[in-house]
Amino acid sequence: MGDVHDPATRSRNMSAIRAKDTSPEFKVRKLLHRAGFRFRLHSKALPGSPDLVFAKHRAVVFVHGCFWHGHECTTFRWPKSREEFWHHKISNNVIRDQQILRELRESGWRVCLIWECSLRGAGRIDDADLLSSLERWLRSASEFLELRGS
Repeated sequence: MGDVHDPATRSRNMSAIRAKDTSPEFKVRKLLHRAGFRFRLHSKALPGSPDLVFAKHRAVVFVHGCFWHGHECTTFRWPKSREEFWHHKISNNVIRDQQILRELRESGWRVCLIWECSLRGAGRIDDADLLSSLERWLRSASEFLELRGS
């Protein structure tokens, strides 16, 4: 099946998709800030420009969109048009993500991945449970946390 939009409309739609300051990211930021945590945003000094940087805890948080980062969950579907392009693009994103995680962990940073499916949809994590998991992880010595929808 072809695209339902003409190329100009599709281009406009795709250019409107944000890389940072997304609504899932705002949700996480709001919960953590309200709980008293302070952080920096999108530090270009670190590999991958993490969404949240907790220097005091030597920890970073990424809020990943399931589509763009190839998360195999119920919200992710491979596009039906330009399949080769999308397989190449998303596969390269996954490889880049793995390299960034490796670089951060090798330089002593603790990493948390929060998937979009844990924040939206039927399988989302309750806000109180999400905050509890993040607080516990930030205050622990655990090197890695991954939050995904059920």
